[in-house]
Amino acid sequence: MKARIIAILGSGALAATMVAGPITSATAAPYTPSAPPYATLVDGVTAPVYDYADAIRETVWVSTPDLDGDGKDERIAADIIRPHELDGNARIPIVMDASPYYLSLGRGNESERKKYDANGVPTKFPLYYDNYFVPRGYAYVAVDMAGTARSTGCSDEGGRSDIESVKAVVEWLNGKGSAYDADGKKVTADWSNGATGMIGKSYDGTLANGVAATGVDGLKTIVPISAISSWYDYNRWQGAVKSLNYPSSLSRTIAQGRTIATDCSARLNWMDANDGDENGAHTDFWAERDYRHGTYYDASKVKASVFIVHGLQDNNVKTMNASKWWADLGKQGVARKMWLARLGHVDPFDFARARWVDTLHKWFDSQLMGIDNGILNEPAVSVESAPNRWSDSARWPISAARDTTLNLQADGTMTLGQPGRASVSYTNSSSLSEANAVKVGDNPNRLLFLTGSTKHDVRISGTPTVDLNVNHTAPVGQISVMLVDYGKMDRVLASGDGARTLSTESCWGPASANDDACYFDMERVIDSSELQVLARGWARLDDPGDHRVTVELAANDVDVPAGHQLGLVISGSRNGVIAVDTAPTTYTVDLRGSHLNLPVAGPMAGFDPGHVTAKDTSNLRPGTLPDMNKEVVPES
Repeated sequence: MKARIIAILGSGALAATMVAGPITSATAAPYTPSAPPYATLVDGVTAPVYDYADAIRETVWVSTPDLDGDGKDERIAADIIRPHELDGNARIPIVMDASPYYLSLGRGNESERKKYDANGVPTKFPLYYDNYFVPRGYAYVAVDMAGTARSTGCSDEGGRSDIESVKAVVEWLNGKGSAYDADGKKVTADWSNGATGMIGKSYDGTLANGVAATGVDGLKTIVPISAISSWYDYNRWQGAVKSLNYPSSLSRTIAQGRTIATDCSARLNWMDANDGDENGAHTDFWAERDYRHGTYYDASKVKASVFIVHGLQDNNVKTMNASKWWADLGKQGVARKMWLARLGHVDPFDFARARWVDTLHKWFDSQLMGIDNGILNEPAVSVESAPNRWSDSARWPISAARDTTLNLQADGTMTLGQPGRASVSYTNSSSLSEANAVKVGDNPNRLLFLTGSTKHDVRISGTPTVDLNVNHTAPVGQISVMLVDYGKMDRVLASGDGARTLSTESCWGPASANDDACYFDMERVIDSSELQVLARGWARLDDPGDHRVTVELAANDVDVPAGHQLGLVISGSRNGVIAVDTAPTTYTVDLRGSHLNLPVAGPMAGFDPGHVTAKDTSNLRPGTLPDMNKEVVPES
């Protein structure tokens, strides 16, 4: 039996027994001018005063124009739960999680799926959002993206079908469009005030990004967690291909468990023919799936506020999807907030549970109920730059970070002064693993450049780039670049996304007979390691000969302690992407004009070359690095 911890449900929360109406004036703070009349505030936040077990649970199918090309309108399933006490008495805002995973891979660390009774009425909503927010006066809507679960159509790996299917539900909640119940009777959202906040991790958060980039009315805020802002930047890296026919493979995976038999073979074949695997180019296929500067969607259309959460060690949805989205939203003047954590593809509910729920609670109260609780006056950005060491700032990258140029030298050092003067070579090996590539010592299959031991603590904050003059002899070339921190210390390990599941539970809302809000606790996996890869980048180099290329690495924000060394590894053609030159090939780097551009805060003298102290890591303990050579599989 699992040990159970009953957590406080937030400020002023009630215990497990719920009341069927607003709490009395003896226990509640009076309404404030900024709070809607149906909201009861305790300690400045909405209190859980509505009965979760007796809430209204229903499904509607929102109609959209044909999205899969079969000539028929689509029916998009939206499962709804809302307080019965407010039915006909108030119009309320909506928390929405639109997902392709509700009947396929499931949601959350425990892979929860939707459940229904014999009449098709939803009895279980995955995750805690319904349990927590419905008692506080919100409706919760769980949408099945087109081509998944109980919706018609075909999935589209972030394309127009995906986004338009979810957008239609937001519009219906705002009084536009049509929806029907299971008997085909037209229904209206007369209980909705039209204000929707979308939230979700991974594909779910990606849908939130995409719908926000349509500029749809009624969408007031989004909370994308570990989410994609450009599908090209998920499937590719400067022309390097992550996995062959990935869009169709992912679409097949998320269609598992759906209740509507649909032949989507034509759409899947179209994806394979148009995804550009043969050259990795940014084609019209990817422009459709770009929410920052795409054909149909872009950051300039965003009206909703945005609260981004991303793991700085996320090797699934890499950090450029958050860092570039953040920057583009800032250029458009969008109200923003962001958390960056020292983990991988992990939900904040699983790495900072109490702090996260309290912050999300205040965010939705502010953005959906208009309650002036001061959250927009708090620092916009919170970063975990070392294990459990968080710092706040008004902007990101932090203002103290300055681009520093480190020149690559023939003796294997990186210096602040004299540019390199020679050329150095390595023999590409497509079978070279990342763990072997970063080991200190002789290796003919990669180049390694090291700083001297840092004299002071420094902080890398932003996006490193590497300028290279490269010559190769392969028909098509490709390089892999890594920035490495060499020095023994306790780190959040990269394996397993840096988190482990515990045997205890904590509960974050009341329960019904079929749906509780109790979830296994999680903790960071922190252990001593000799090194850690801080950032990766790849680039495809078409045609043999000379190339001038700037390789953009993944954004990061990390503390590097005094006494450590930074290393730059230039290696072969795989290490996380598909190999294009499998035969041994000579790569030559002309060090004149080849350098690392590093956004760093701290005394620059710490990068002066000195005694090389990085240890021989040939006995690197297994598990400190993820296996970047394994086949990529869809993750939720």
